[in-house]
Amino acid sequence: MTSNGFTVEAESADRLPPQRSGLSRRGLLTAAALGAAAVPLVSNTPPAQARATTERARGAIPLTRQDHRVIVIGSGFGGGVTALRLAQAGVPVLVLERGTRWPTGPNAETFPHPSSPDKRMLWHRSVPQVFGKPVGFEPYAGLLETVLGENMTAICAAGVGGGSLVYQGMTLQPSEAVFNTVLPEQLDYSTMDSVYYPRVARMLGAATAPDELINSPSYLPARVFARNVQAAGYPLQKIPMPIDWSFAMRELDGEMKKSYTNGDCALGVNNGGKHSVDVTYIDRAEATGLASVSTLHEVTDVATTKDGRWQVSVDRTDLAGAVVEQKILTADAVVMAAGTMNTTKLLLRSAANGHIPDLPDGLGSAWGNNGDRIYTWTSLRDDFGAEQGGPVVYGSEEWDDPDTANTVIQASIPPAGADVRTTMLVGFGVTRGRGRMTYDAASDGAKLYWPEDADNDLQPRIAERVHTIAGPASQVTDTNAIAPSTWHPLGGAPMGSVCDLNGRVHGKQGLYVLDGALIPGNTGACNPSMTIAAVAERAIDRIIAEDVGVVF
Repeated sequence: MTSNGFTVEAESADRLPPQRSGLSRRGLLTAAALGAAAVPLVSNTPPAQARATTERARGAIPLTRQDHRVIVIGSGFGGGVTALRLAQAGVPVLVLERGTRWPTGPNAETFPHPSSPDKRMLWHRSVPQVFGKPVGFEPYAGLLETVLGENMTAICAAGVGGGSLVYQGMTLQPSEAVFNTVLPEQLDYSTMDSVYYPRVARMLGAATAPDELINSPSYLPARVFARNVQAAGYPLQKIPMPIDWSFAMRELDGEMKKSYTNGDCALGVNNGGKHSVDVTYIDRAEATGLASVSTLHEVTDVATTKDGRWQVSVDRTDLAGAVVEQKILTADAVVMAAGTMNTTKLLLRSAANGHIPDLPDGLGSAWGNNGDRIYTWTSLRDDFGAEQGGPVVYGSEEWDDPDTANTVIQASIPPAGADVRTTMLVGFGVTRGRGRMTYDAASDGAKLYWPEDADNDLQPRIAERVHTIAGPASQVTDTNAIAPSTWHPLGGAPMGSVCDLNGRVHGKQGLYVLDGALIPGNTGACNPSMTIAAVAERAIDRIIAEDVGVVF
C-alpha cells in the first residue's frame, strides 16, 4: 500500500505466521497473570537513529523532507482526540505512529494469543525473555514494549490506537472528590462531568455486560467475584467497557470462534467489537480527509527551528525494525502524544541535546503508576474453569474517602488448556508518592526511578480487600511483589510545572503535550484512559478556540 507518496510493506499482522516461544503452558499462564511484566525486554541494539544515520551517509537510506501544519506524535487516546478535533476544525494533521495497524473482524487472527505468544506481542528493539530465559521471537513491530526502571517496569503499547488495543477497557470516571484530590481543581469537575467525560463515553460506546452473558458458564469467575464482594459488604458495580457486547453473545451462539467468552482478549480482540481508538477517533479523523496516519514512523528527535517552527526527525522502518527511510518534517505545531514514557523520553532527549532549549525544570517529574497492583487468585472453593469470559464485568469501587480511594476488579486469564482454578484480581487507586524520569546520556534515552515505598499508603488497603474478596479457601499471589510493574504510567510532563491545563508547554509556543505524560501521576481510583481522553477533549477545545490561526 502507499502512504504519503511512498511504499509501505504489508502491515497486516494476521498475514504473518506466528512464531511460538516453546514455553510450557504453565509458564505462559504465569507470565500472562503477571500482566506481561514478567517479560522483561532488554535492549541489546545500538540506537536506531545512529545506525540509520550511518547508513544514510553511505547512500543506502534516502532522506525526505516534508512540511506540515500540525504533527501529532502518537495515535493513542491523546493523539486520536487531537487528530479528530483538529481535522473537524479544518486543520490538516499528520499523525506519526511507530507501530502498525491491527485490523480485526470476525474470526480474524490479527492479534497474538496470550497462551501461545509470538513475535507480534513484542516491540522489536529488545531481546524477549520470560523469567530470564530467552524466547526466540524474530524482531517485529509488536504490540508491547517494556521500559525497565529502578523498582518499576512500565509497559507501553505500539500500534495505531496505542494502549486502547491491549487495555482491558474499564471506562471509569472518578467522583468529584477523588478527581479534585489528584488533579487541579481548575480543570472544573462540573464541566468535565457534564461535557467531556460524556463525550468520551459516547465516542467509545461504553456499555456494561448484559446479564444473559454474565449468567453463561464461562463467566462464573465474574459471578463468584460479585458474590464474594457483596458478602464482604463492599460496593459492587458493573464496569462500563468500550465493547459491543453483542459480539460476545454471538460467540455464545457459535457464530464466531471464541475471543471474549474464553478470555482470549488480553492482547487484542480478534473478533472486533472493541471500540478502540483506531476504529473510533482515528477512523473518524481519517474520514474527514484532513487527517492522515503514517505508520511505522518512529520519531527520534524534536527540535525548534530558527524561524520558530518545529522540526521532527523520523525513522521509517519495516516490520522488523530496519530503517528504510529517514524524514525531516517541519510543522507550525507539534503535539506530543506518544504515551507517558516516550513523550517524556523525547522531551528529555531534546532538552539534553539543546534541540529544545530552556524546557521547564519540572520535566520528568510527577511520574506515577496509578496505584496498579495485579494478583492471581486460586480458589479451592470455586472451580473457575479452564475458560473464563472476559475481559471485565464487575468491580468494587471504594471511593468514600478520596485519600484512600481504590478500585478492585476481576479479570479473566487467557485459556490455558487446563483448569488451574485461577483468575485475576486487579487493584488501583489514589497514591501520593511519585517517581521521576531523567535523561541518560549513555543511551541517549531516559531512566525511570520509582521509590520502593511510593505507594505504601495505598497498597495495604488494596491487599486487605483482595484477600477478603478471595476468602479463606484461596491462595492469593501479589505479582507486583515478584515483578513491580504498571500498565498505566502517568506524568513526566505534568500540567502545572511543565504545561498549562491545556497541554501547552510553558514558554514553547506551538509545542503541546496531550497524553498520559500531562497527568500528574494518578487518575483517582480509575484506570487512566477515560480521564486522559477527557482532559485531551477539554484541552483541544481551547486550543482550537485560542491557538488555531494564531499559533498555527
